[in-house]
This record gives sequence, structure tokens and C-alpha cells, in this order.
Amino acid sequence: MTAETPNAHPKADPVSNAEKKPENWTTGDERMTGAQASYLKTLCEEAGQPESYDPQMSKADASIRIDELQAATGRGQD
Repeated sequence: MTAETPNAHPKADPVSNAEKKPENWTTGDERMTGAQASYLKTLCEEAGQPESYDPQMSKADASIRIDELQAATGRGQD
């Protein structure tokens, strides 16, 4: 059975299930993790936007903001 089979188990192909959009995370509305908070604060400072850091962000919102700031700063880009 492969992930392309209609009734395949969602974890049958770990690569296809490895990345989900933050808005689809089951825990996306929980408070961001410590690692996210630390990295987000660093990115905000590097982008010259320290005031934009919000310690109350959700996991999903933090992930989206991290992606935006990585694009702006060039950090984390391949």
C-alpha cells in the first residue's frame, strides 16, 4: 500500500506527511514552543523589528512569521 492509494494510512509515506501547512496543524493554536520563541525573537532583532516579537503567538502563527522573517533576512535559506 502506498500513500497514493486512496485508503492508504496517512503515515504510510512519512515523506508526504512530513510537512503540513501550519493552519492544518492539530496543535497549531497552542502557544509557540520555547525553541520557536527563541528563534523568532532572534529573527525579529536581525530584521530590525524587535517590537514585532509577540511572546503570546501560537505555534502556527510563529511558524508563519518565522518563514516570513527568514525570507526577509536570508537566514535559514538554502
